[in-house]
Amino acid sequence: MTTTVRAAIVLTAIVCIASNAAAADVCQNYGPQTPRDITQKAGTNPRAYQLAPAASAMNLCNVHFHKNAEHKGPGFMQSAGSGDHGGYACNDTGKLTPAELKAPEHGGCSDLKPGDTIEVHWVHTSCTIKPGKGLESCSSAACVNPSLRVESQIFLVVNDKAALDFSKFDYAGAPKNGLHQAKALPTRTGKPVVFGGSTTGAKYSQEACSPLQVTWSVRPACAKVDINSLNTWCEKNIFKEDHAHTVRALVTAPQLLSKID
Repeated sequence: MTTTVRAAIVLTAIVCIASNAAAADVCQNYGPQTPRDITQKAGTNPRAYQLAPAASAMNLCNVHFHKNAEHKGPGFMQSAGSGDHGGYACNDTGKLTPAELKAPEHGGCSDLKPGDTIEVHWVHTSCTIKPGKGLESCSSAACVNPSLRVESQIFLVVNDKAALDFSKFDYAGAPKNGLHQAKALPTRTGKPVVFGGSTTGAKYSQEACSPLQVTWSVRPACAKVDINSLNTWCEKNIFKEDHAHTVRALVTAPQLLSKID
């Protein structure tokens, strides 16, 4: 056996060991995971399921937000670090004026300040439920395996009453055509990128996957939202939300991502 052949065999063995180790670090037999870079459409996860209906045909069951964007996209590509509140920041974060960054007169949302990026999730379910606290409000004893859809918008938080008023996107307060709905969902932030994924939050990772199947609709651009309206919402809302949730690290393993059409 020549030296060249021996070297090739050793190199092949090293590559195989590295590949096996990498595969061992990724959870097996789970469906596609979230969050992801929405500019990258490739994915090789083999589990196929039908995407959920439009949000207008489902029940709004929960609204909450994460500090920093869990997803990465055209308007929010700045790294915000790692950890429970890592993720990504809006690209225009460094362009805010002193007035936009001025501390508000009153609080409401814990640990939220002007200049922060948040990702808001409007969670919808196929179950017949009433909106409430947490994802547990999205299912019931009579509906344990619902179709879920999350409408997502990344906001840049500013102290400016001319910015978007978050109350415009709150729960409408009564069923419309028999369905619980938000007053409105954000527009003018680009065509949403729709794909199959999972639930998020820091308790999940590429090594510890979420078992739930979720249809995601993520808008690609940031929008400015007035912190005063957010603080008012945090002081009183049907979802009992008053703080930012944790961020799940970006999922990059192709075998954990669905293909975006």
